[in-house]
Amino acid sequence: MELTNSSWFQPPTLLLTGIPGLEAVQIWISIPLCVMYVIALLGNCTILFVIKTTSILHEPQYIFLSMLAATDVGLSLSTLPTVLSVFLLNYREIEFRTCLAQMFFIHTFSSMESAILLAMAFDRFVAICKPLHYTVVLTHPRIIGMGLAAVVRGVVLMAPLPILLKRLPFCKGVILSHCYCYHPDVMKLACGPVRVNIIYGLSLVLCSFGVDSVFIVFSYILILKAVLGISSGDGRLKALNTCVSHIFTVFIFYVPLIVLALIHRFGTFASVLLHVTMANLFLFLTPVLNPLVYSLKTKQIRSAVRKVFKSKGNLLK
Repeated sequence: MELTNSSWFQPPTLLLTGIPGLEAVQIWISIPLCVMYVIALLGNCTILFVIKTTSILHEPQYIFLSMLAATDVGLSLSTLPTVLSVFLLNYREIEFRTCLAQMFFIHTFSSMESAILLAMAFDRFVAICKPLHYTVVLTHPRIIGMGLAAVVRGVVLMAPLPILLKRLPFCKGVILSHCYCYHPDVMKLACGPVRVNIIYGLSLVLCSFGVDSVFIVFSYILILKAVLGISSGDGRLKALNTCVSHIFTVFIFYVPLIVLALIHRFGTFASVLLHVTMANLFLFLTPVLNPLVYSLKTKQIRSAVRKVFKSKGNLLK
């Protein structure tokens, strides 16, 4: 692919990257990737179906869980075409506008997931610190409003990203660092003034992920204070046990996201393997583990899943 002398050159296609040095065995790597996609999609769709069809699960914490599962399905579907085309078919090209669209959906669903994790932290705060006001505070209209706010915030904040990139000339190559389009990765290929992109990208991180994480931490400080005020040891353990799944989900979402952002900011000091590992953890960790964590840790979810599969088994007999 030849670069033109035009100061506003935009490549018709970009090249995605799998795992450098392991191109010969990428077909084998595609097998566990396919398995993880199946687990992510099947697991989260099962969570959605079980919550929708089980009346006792129409409570605030499970409605938030269904929002989280829907977001994970969206994130998985956003990356699935390019990841499998690279590893399974060894097809690396992606049309420039398609790349921008994928980048928008990946960042939008990530922002939505962060907002939903904050809403789930608020749910746990109200349940533990204000249990008598739980049903009054977290009404269904208010929960739906919080979900819509997460969607609107994600769309509004991330919509300028492809617009800002589209105005730039690209003359530093066409090879991306990952098997999907990620804003800092695409921005590195631009040779025009990227100051606005950098400032806006940093503002996005601070205004969405940064603010969400601060409020999540603040919520758990208040939760911990309330739990320590419970006189019974069993009562303290029971209260904390209701938060374990959410705490684990927060960690597996934010840690890869933070590390991946730092790698792109200080990439010259990181190995290629670390780049690839963190990129793939960001892709697969939350969509794959979230349904497993909540299914294993939440008795009501486990019971509802067993009933669904048992009824399906009886119908097949």
